Amino acid sequence: MFCVCYCVIIIALMREITPLLLTYNEAPNIERTLDRLTWADRIVVVDSYSTDATLEIIKSYPQVELFQRKFDSFASQCNFGLSKIESTWVLSLDADYILNEELIAEIKALPEEPDVDSYIVTFKYCVFGKPLRGTLLPPRKVLYRRESAVYKDDGHAHQVIVEGTSQLLCASIYHDDRKSLSRWLWAQDRYMVSEVTKLLKTPIAQLSWGDRLRKQKILAPFIILFYCLILKGGILDGWHGWYYAFQRFLAEILLSIRLIEHEKLQKSGVDNLTDCVSAK
Repeated sequence: MFCVCYCVIIIALMREITPLLLTYNEAPNIERTLDRLTWADRIVVVDSYSTDATLEIIKSYPQVELFQRKFDSFASQCNFGLSKIESTWVLSLDADYILNEELIAEIKALPEEPDVDSYIVTFKYCVFGKPLRGTLLPPRKVLYRRESAVYKDDGHAHQVIVEGTSQLLCASIYHDDRKSLSRWLWAQDRYMVSEVTKLLKTPIAQLSWGDRLRKQKILAPFIILFYCLILKGGILDGWHGWYYAFQRFLAEILLSIRLIEHEKLQKSGVDNLTDCVSAK
């Protein structure tokens, strides 16, 4: 009798969770992500008009409900997705977030009526499928009550604001992006334009120590390289660790170049860096 009741509670809880994903040309990733979400009765995907095989892959999963919306910001896309969800709980994932069996089991074991409003998860960054010892990715609220949540933009990224209490889950999510280096560079350049806006418009007192360091331009890339390789143990991960460290080093160099460019454009009387990028 206990086993039957326990199974019913688990099934009822899982049916109150709707995964939410954003996609744009995520063919190298989306299948691996959706394969770990087959327990969900309904999955909401907000696609920004992908032109690769993403839509074909998505449509092969019967529980996926697909919505297409022109991209304006990550927060707007997520809030649009939330408006399409009716379940009590939302599991918000990027298209390259892979749930492992431990995390799935932990979610299944959560109480039906928890005393918290959101759950926080840590990440393991993967390079070509291999999890690294350390990462720059901060923990993130990924499972939360829909009615308590709203998204806002934060530089190139976005964050969900959830009223109430939070709890940290034990298992981690694998961040395993398999898109090409060219696509990564394309995305990073656009991300850094948003980061420049954030760094320059936010009062210095409201910036984290890391963001204050990034504004210095010259030192930040080398500090990040040292941090990834030595303090985060990337050097012990072999070439996978070097690859990640070089990625972050290059991303910080792009940010430094964008900051310098912004300063020069302002002196030339051009105020909108985003317009300059869009015009290229």
